[in-house]
Amino acid sequence: MQSTAFAPLIDAHLHLDKYTPEEQREMLHSFPSQQVEAVIAVSMNLASAHTNLELASQYPRTVYPAFGFHPEQPLPSLAEQDLFFHWIEKHMGQATAIGEVGLPYYNRQEAEQAGQYFDQSGYIDLLERFIQLAKRHGKPIVLHAVYEDADIACDLLEQYHHRRAHFHWFKGSKRTVQRMADNGYFVSFTPDIIYEEEIRELARQYPSEQVMAETDGPWPFEGPFQGRMTHPAMTRQVIQAWSEVTGMGTERAARLFYQNTKRFYGLP
Repeated sequence: MQSTAFAPLIDAHLHLDKYTPEEQREMLHSFPSQQVEAVIAVSMNLASAHTNLELASQYPRTVYPAFGFHPEQPLPSLAEQDLFFHWIEKHMGQATAIGEVGLPYYNRQEAEQAGQYFDQSGYIDLLERFIQLAKRHGKPIVLHAVYEDADIACDLLEQYHHRRAHFHWFKGSKRTVQRMADNGYFVSFTPDIIYEEEIRELARQYPSEQVMAETDGPWPFEGPFQGRMTHPAMTRQVIQAWSEVTGMGTERAARLFYQNTKRFYGLP
């Protein structure tokens, strides 16, 4: 049963441009009835950033765009990178954040398991460039960096003294988790907090003032979400699961997640 006292929901990491135009319209029009206030629309590349900027102009104060290059895809040429960075600089006034950016952990694992050498030095250089950009403009940065890749990201963030970092759907060692927490970085939890013990354990460890909820939609989920289109309203169940794991009351947790997300992203 939904409580009217439940704070508004913000999806801290959504690939809005990956839904069909019809799905986007239906989803966005459903927000008021689902108590969803806003989404952070992260980008995969230049075309994705274009789409998210357009959606943000159509749905102001609901869609907040982040511009970045998702690392689990072939590395763009230096000329393509320059073009994208020039575009981001031009539209920095409309950017809520830089993201999604990071390192290709899953592609690297796949290549190495197939016995292939994977050189990620170009991805590290690109990530460094995005961190410099975020620092220069005082923007939050949204990171795809898990397990040992998170330590590389932390090294770069520390090198450039950039603390406004959001590690989405994070997995990693206790030592790395402690390092991230001590540096003031944020993490966000997806609906798999309901059925993944590794994620529930992270929820027990991480400081409550540095947590947010996300769906990473349209990525599909299992358990009670099997067969359902991923919707930002699912962050309600994320918060409920987090409150069960941590022992905080659900309504208090909902207010905490709402305030954390607004504070981290500088939302009005």
